[in-house]
Amino acid sequence: MEETIKVPGQHKIHFRTLILSDLHLGTKDAQARELLDVLRGIRCDKLILNGDIIDLWSLQRKNHWSPAHTAVVRRIMKMAEKDGTKVVYLRGNHDDFIRRLIPLVLDRIELAEEHIHVAQDGRKYLCIHGDAFDTVTVKMRWLAVIGDISYQILLDLNRVYNKWRAWRGKEYFSLSQAIKAKVKSAVSFISSFEEHLQTLAARRGCEGVMCGHIHKAEDRMIGNVRYINSGDWVESMTAVVEEDDGRIRVVERPELLQRIAERRAAFEAAKHASPAPAGEANATISFVA
Repeated sequence: MEETIKVPGQHKIHFRTLILSDLHLGTKDAQARELLDVLRGIRCDKLILNGDIIDLWSLQRKNHWSPAHTAVVRRIMKMAEKDGTKVVYLRGNHDDFIRRLIPLVLDRIELAEEHIHVAQDGRKYLCIHGDAFDTVTVKMRWLAVIGDISYQILLDLNRVYNKWRAWRGKEYFSLSQAIKAKVKSAVSFISSFEEHLQTLAARRGCEGVMCGHIHKAEDRMIGNVRYINSGDWVESMTAVVEEDDGRIRVVERPELLQRIAERRAAFEAAKHASPAPAGEANATISFVA
């Protein structure tokens, strides 16, 4: 009789911490399938969801929730349940509906406004979405909603434009990132945003700050504080990881997929190279997702 041996996680890459932000689940531009490919190949001790995970603003206007979005939520829940991952969900401006619930701890899942992450080397990082330092979001929500609608329109144009670029054999180009880089007011806002977060982190007694909100991945020093932005999963598809050796860095989806593929290949090679113990010649190995 054939026996099935379950192998929990050895075929996945492992991080001490994974930080994601700005998934914007519920919008048509959320890269849920692309994110799911990554999450299914990762184990981590802690997962920090740094705001704008579920986009309530867009869902109230038009529901673009798909089965892939549900699958992302299920995978996160499974990481907490099966992998023993501590999940920290921080409030963003697009998912500010959790404000009424925080602070709240449900088994391995924590809902909070901000979180202090202690890295392997003992350095402390303030984890916060960052919208509190966006004057438009805080004081003029109506204008923030108009800006969000404009951004969605820009993404629609971006999609059409990049289909044309793909047809011409050219690589992906982000119109929104190009506009942010060239418009002086946008550059000034980003600079002010980063400086405010650096000041807050220093006041909290932290050596670094991890944020999201502006959809611009970054890792640099501002004064004595390390500023890290995890980017987004609408266009850039980036994350922040803390490696097993304690290194913290920004990574892009292609690198994660490559490492996942290499890990699976190594696992398969080791599995086929090792002779099966006596009496287990007909055993098969199945992966635990």
